[in-house]
Amino acid sequence: MSESKIAVVIYEPIGSDTSRVYRGLKTALEFKDAGDDVVVVFDGSGVESLAAISDPKHKMNPLAVALRDNIRGACAFCVASHGVTDAVESGGWPLLAEYKGEASIRSLVVEGYQILNF
Repeated sequence: MSESKIAVVIYEPIGSDTSRVYRGLKTALEFKDAGDDVVVVFDGSGVESLAAISDPKHKMNPLAVALRDNIRGACAFCVASHGVTDAVESGGWPLLAEYKGEASIRSLVVEGYQILNF
């Protein structure tokens, strides 16, 4: 196992740029396959992407399944504000609220992760 610690943060809504979401997930999978310590967080409008790919019929669902153990979850505040709470919770994804009800990117840095934004 390598000493690389990578956090892929997906901000892009899937309806806006499918390829950016795809590249974020494939990048995370590449690091995982190499044995690196990789986590994925969905923040901002990116929570819509997690809601969409949680559907088993979505073409990117296999990536979500492959990364299930690496996906930390989605920003709790963003999930509520984007109206995707039911989809994210029914997908079994944690709601992240470490910083005043929102996902904490700083905590990833403190844990030693290099942040890659998509």
